[in-house]
Amino acid sequence: MNRKVDRFFYSFPIQLTLLHFRKNIALLAVWVLLIVIVTGNFGQVFGVPYLFLDPEYLDTVGFTSFFIVGLTFGGMVIAFHITCYILYGYRFTFVGILEKPFIKFSINNSLIPLIVFIIYLISIILFQLRNEDTAWFELILIISGFFSGSAAMIAVLLFYFALTNKDIFKFLAGSVDRRLKQVKINRLNALHKLQESRDKRFRVDSFLDIKLRPISTRGLDTFFNKEAVLKVFDQNHFNSVIIELLIILLIVVLGFFMDSPWFKIPAAASALLIFTVVIMLNGAISYWFRSWSLAVTIVLLFLLNLLVKNGILENRTEAFGLKYSDTPATYTLDVIRKYNVANKVSQDKQHTLNLMSNWRAKQHSARPKAVFLCVSGGGQRAALWSMTAMAKIDSALNGMLMDHTMLITGASGGMIGTAYYRELYRRRLLGEIEDQNELVYRDNIAKDNLNPIIFSLLVNDLMLRSQSFEYANRRYRKDRGYAFEQQLNLNTGAVLNRPVMSYASEELEAKIPMMILSPTIANDGRRLYISAQPSSYMNLGVDELGDRYKVSGVDFMSFFEEQQSQELSFLSALRMSASFPYITPNVELPSDPPMQIMDAGIADNFGISDALRFIYTFQDWLEQNTSGVVIISIRDTKKNIEIEPRTTPSILQRLSSPISSVYNNLGNLQDVNNDNKLQFAKEWFDAPLEVVSIEYDTYSNINKNDFRTERQRLEGRENERASLSWHLTGREKRNVRQNIYREENVRSISRIQQLLSEY
Repeated sequence: MNRKVDRFFYSFPIQLTLLHFRKNIALLAVWVLLIVIVTGNFGQVFGVPYLFLDPEYLDTVGFTSFFIVGLTFGGMVIAFHITCYILYGYRFTFVGILEKPFIKFSINNSLIPLIVFIIYLISIILFQLRNEDTAWFELILIISGFFSGSAAMIAVLLFYFALTNKDIFKFLAGSVDRRLKQVKINRLNALHKLQESRDKRFRVDSFLDIKLRPISTRGLDTFFNKEAVLKVFDQNHFNSVIIELLIILLIVVLGFFMDSPWFKIPAAASALLIFTVVIMLNGAISYWFRSWSLAVTIVLLFLLNLLVKNGILENRTEAFGLKYSDTPATYTLDVIRKYNVANKVSQDKQHTLNLMSNWRAKQHSARPKAVFLCVSGGGQRAALWSMTAMAKIDSALNGMLMDHTMLITGASGGMIGTAYYRELYRRRLLGEIEDQNELVYRDNIAKDNLNPIIFSLLVNDLMLRSQSFEYANRRYRKDRGYAFEQQLNLNTGAVLNRPVMSYASEELEAKIPMMILSPTIANDGRRLYISAQPSSYMNLGVDELGDRYKVSGVDFMSFFEEQQSQELSFLSALRMSASFPYITPNVELPSDPPMQIMDAGIADNFGISDALRFIYTFQDWLEQNTSGVVIISIRDTKKNIEIEPRTTPSILQRLSSPISSVYNNLGNLQDVNNDNKLQFAKEWFDAPLEVVSIEYDTYSNINKNDFRTERQRLEGRENERASLSWHLTGREKRNVRQNIYREENVRSISRIQQLLSEY
């Protein structure tokens, strides 16, 4: 028994695995992260696991998408083997005299990648069966795609090593020592490794050969000379450099095709390529600097931060249409107050009163109900939910929802979906489409928007941002913000690709509802109000109030007038309102100091506070000219959720609790604040004020006339909440669409119909 244990313990695969744990935890961390992701233990709320378990390519999940992910997984495996061979190969001197040493080393170094591959494969199978109801034929097809992609990449690269090892081995037989003498650093490093391998040998009793047969190392380890070690070092280091350069070259080349949909690989494939680069960088730093690796890494990060901070490396993300080249707008308290003087606010109010009068003239009643549409943020989920809810409400109102609506406010994905719906309504009025409620348009807004973002991060943002494009006769650098806009433009048929101000006349004439976007200014927490109409009255502060009140907002069009604010792209405005952390980067505006723009949901994810601010400003007109206000709140979260049961927190949970509690309850805090404002509004607003919520929740009380199968109802699969992401799986899309049939939502739509039926 002891002999069997010794043979197992001192086998080459086990000793290599133990060496990884002893010498380079950072290298293992990449594999651990991948396992944690695919098993659903990291980023599930944001849909990160679904990118790996249900990858999408050209709007399709199938053999091709899994094949591409398999290719990049295979590349990651080879990068791992290359890095480990360079770092640890010299420690096992018997490897140096084996035929095809790198291939045999890789076979024995495959325990960790094999475990990850099996876990990944099982996770794909379970996900597809449990969440997508994938047929067995389709499951076999996608599994074969992932398997064949991985196998193809590994086979090609190992074949390259097999050929070059043989040729280089013969070529180097008489010249390796001479060649290494030409490069002093290589020579010193090789001799250091040689001495270290003599001093610190690892016991290995057996290894696996190419046919996976255990072979004893007895007698092999006694052969030891400088030339053999240097020969192996040189030839395999050369091969490794070639492969690593090819991978870097591939990423650079892909960057030149970032606008082509054919080259926008699945987000999981881009992530695996990023992991591959991390592995290679880790190996390079560890190889050259050994015990100084951590210190060198810190110094490199410090230097990188210094270069970015001093503007040597450009990292600014721009809003397209604005002029960045000339003098920036001065952003100080005095300047903010200048744009909020009484005359300016009064002019803007009168302009909007004209708009509201035009809206009233369009109604079928002398005192109609004014509808304020407030939509919440929540990525692709909120975009699809807002369109789904509006289509259902519009059908209940016989196509009159947009006619009744005076103002649209909200945040992030909800505003993207609503902006698309409003544009479709506008085109219906122009006779360009038949019905904005057709399912095809909801399919469009639900299309993937994450693949190009992660792809751009890989091939452009992490490299040198050298590519540019022209918009409004100005040049801008391409980045993942550009990739987001381009994909959104492609998904929606280019109907939103226009300046914000192009909506000014149609909003003023009340042909379409007025829309106010309100992203957050990260510098000081103020709101940046972006609208085709002048709206300084939203800033809460005029000169009569003095310094007692803080001006809470900035009117974008007025403030950046000299920077050509009227040419701002509507897609850029939507992106500023939907700056998802780390995914779509914060926009920097041309001011001094530069305004850093964050997601609108930071201040109010539901749009209620902006709607109430508008109602407060025009309360006299609304009281005299309407029979009340109906706020339709389309939320992608349930307002009244159950309180989670108490659990004993871990030490890490206790440490993170003060911060995580605030972050996790941000929506609840905003709800409490909005409810307080609504309560006060019913005191100062002398007309009926009703709030009707359409909530995205689970199927706890779904109407019987839904579209789920009996199997789904019994198993409750469709109850799982869609992720907060710019990518939705097929199950998540069904989940969002069918959620409109919840009994609470059916009752809410009936209530809206009842409130507006007379108008």
